[in-house]
Amino acid sequence: MNTLQEEALEEMRTAIHKWFEEQEKRIDAEELGKRTTLQIGIFNDVKLDYRPGRTRVDSSKSTGSAAGKKSMKVSPFTREQVLHEVQPVLADFVRERLDKLVTSPLIDYRFSFQGAFATMDGLVELTVLETVYEEKKRQLLERIQSYIENILEKGSNPTKRLETFFLARHLLDPHLFPEPDASRTIALFDRIQKLNKEQVEALAEHRRDIIRALTHWAENVYLPRYFNITRNDYRANEYEIKPDAVLENKDEPNHPIDLLLYGAVMIIRYEPNFSKFRGQTFLELAQQLGSGKATRMLKEGSDSFSHDEVHMRHELVECKANDVFSLFTIVIRKEEAEAYERAIAFILSLLRKGFPKSYKIKLKSSVREYLPIRGLAKSDTHRFFANALAYSELHPLVEEYAREAMVEFEWYEDGEDEKSVMPGSYAVFGLGLSSEQYFPLVEAYMDLVDDEHQLVHDKFTAVFADTYGITERSTSTLIACLLRSHDSLKLKIQPELENQDKLSLFVKHIETLSEEEAERVLYPIWREKLAALARKAQEPRKELLLRLLKAAGQA
Repeated sequence: MNTLQEEALEEMRTAIHKWFEEQEKRIDAEELGKRTTLQIGIFNDVKLDYRPGRTRVDSSKSTGSAAGKKSMKVSPFTREQVLHEVQPVLADFVRERLDKLVTSPLIDYRFSFQGAFATMDGLVELTVLETVYEEKKRQLLERIQSYIENILEKGSNPTKRLETFFLARHLLDPHLFPEPDASRTIALFDRIQKLNKEQVEALAEHRRDIIRALTHWAENVYLPRYFNITRNDYRANEYEIKPDAVLENKDEPNHPIDLLLYGAVMIIRYEPNFSKFRGQTFLELAQQLGSGKATRMLKEGSDSFSHDEVHMRHELVECKANDVFSLFTIVIRKEEAEAYERAIAFILSLLRKGFPKSYKIKLKSSVREYLPIRGLAKSDTHRFFANALAYSELHPLVEEYAREAMVEFEWYEDGEDEKSVMPGSYAVFGLGLSSEQYFPLVEAYMDLVDDEHQLVHDKFTAVFADTYGITERSTSTLIACLLRSHDSLKLKIQPELENQDKLSLFVKHIETLSEEEAERVLYPIWREKLAALARKAQEPRKELLLRLLKAAGQA
């Protein structure tokens, strides 16, 4: 090698040396290794990013890689030199450092050192060194088996999320289990959920870790066997089946594809609305591979519910549900209260059993009712609840449905862009406009609504204000709505607030808010005109308007 190349190699050695030195000085390494028996080491993937003058080494999971940065000078290496001269030298150097850490908790049972090198021929990426520590691997497999037997199979207590985080990944790690035992793995994931079912928030976290492990396995281990995978401009995977892709014994029990289908259902049932497309994609890919089970699930829904739970036939109404497509198909045979009562009960029952909250309704009905709120999507889901709300005797059931359906970060699937709404919205809006007894429901809804991704509740707020005005009963609910409002909302209640008593009532409510909240509530009513109005006002109105300004931090 020439002098420039030797200097470049030294730059790489220095970066590698620095990374190892920093890790060996960590005072928390031993403690991290004691958090759970399922973690036998911290690092398993490390990457060298060589850019002349900007070289660095870091965990491959770390952010801030130098890959996108320009080199300070031209690389002295060709592609061939990196492959045949640089890689062997770096492999020996890394191996020397690793040999001192064989028993250290810093290094996992498997260690891969990757490299990205700037060359005269462009970027070259390769594996510099990959090694497996068989003794650590043996110990880890023993710990996994012990955990499964003693904590999951024999245990009856809730488990720790950190344990699920590692176990889910281990069970799907091809270096530990070259072919996963699909049936047993699924049974263990179900067992984890059963042990944690009484702790709602913890259960959601366990499910999240299971889903992430399944997704990683599907996208990085299983599907690449059968599909060429590329990234589109939106950083989403695109799949093209390989010409020679053959799925052997695809419909036999305990086939790896069962894990793909299980992961798909988990995503569809438990992930937020914006992630559900991945679950449907997994099912469609399994169908491409010839899975009869996937074909059936796409047509009829997953196996999460019995036939009787997803199909109800009555002389008044027929209902079907498909959780894969988050779809309720409802045919109203006779327009009367009982037909809608049965349909709502059908939906409510499935939601309580885990049917996706982000769904849509395909409705066949001769009635076309809509709520008296302009700007809502004229969808079948909207029409179904507007039709049902015409029967006052169904209002208690509609409220029961709404409280079950409402959940943050979920949306009905047939309201797009600015017309998207949280599940339960049509029920809440209709009930809120029908009677004061549903004001608490409206307030509960506003506490949940994702106002960063939803606009139409402003339309409801305007109609609510027109319907009820400022009263002892309505004011707190109106303020709850305004706390979720957007700058585009203009509320025309200034004339009503000319009334001294109503203005005084409104001021008392505003003064219970923080400055930021008060400002948000006042803006849709007065915009920037409140200060000017206060200056011109006569007492005692002047004093009340000044109190509003003070509450909003504008006095």
